[in-house]
Amino acid sequence: MRLRLLRRRLTANSPRLAIRRATPWPLQWLLAAVVLGFSAAVALWAFEIGRDISGVERHGTEEVRRLQEQVRVLGEALAQAESVANTAESLLIAERATQEELARQIRQLQTDNQALRSDLGFFERLIPGSGGDGLNIRGLQAQQVSDTQLQWQVLMIQARKNAPDFNGSLELSASGTLAGRPWQTRTPDTRAVQVQNYLRQDGVMDLPPGVVVQTVTARLRQGGTVRSEQTIRL
Repeated sequence: MRLRLLRRRLTANSPRLAIRRATPWPLQWLLAAVVLGFSAAVALWAFEIGRDISGVERHGTEEVRRLQEQVRVLGEALAQAESVANTAESLLIAERATQEELARQIRQLQTDNQALRSDLGFFERLIPGSGGDGLNIRGLQAQQVSDTQLQWQVLMIQARKNAPDFNGSLELSASGTLAGRPWQTRTPDTRAVQVQNYLRQDGVMDLPPGVVVQTVTARLRQGGTVRSEQTIRL
């Protein structure tokens, strides 16, 4: 058996054994990387050539620039619109403030006008009348401001020149109806007064609830004598 094997090895027809040197694996990786890099470079070059030929980059850049220009124009328009809106709001606020100030001035003028009318009536009543000893009640005004209060005002003047001072009392009384029956004040509202040239007095008279005042009377008394009297109807 061994002899047969030895013959086969020594015969000329026996297969030859070839010995090859193996390539190191780092070199294999390096060669693979070089091949891949070269392939990638060729692909990138082909892509750039194709893009230049087709004009994609040029058109894309122009579209981007156009869109950027539109954004800029719209931004400027928005800024102008905001500026106009702010200006309009400021003008509206100023107009409202002006209207409020005008309304306040109108109310003040109405109040001043009413005061001037009152003063005018007051001074008109100071014009001396004829007859008597010169002491008169020239202006009696009254108004029932609530169910339980009557507001009144009296103007007393010394119409005669160089008249002595009047020292006496002012009495206010009222009459009307209460629960459908006649009513009048039991105790007049009395206060001491001293009239030199003129004197204006005012006050509030308390009323029983539910009374309806119809007339108000003012009397100037000196001792037990009535020097002047005036009655008005409401």
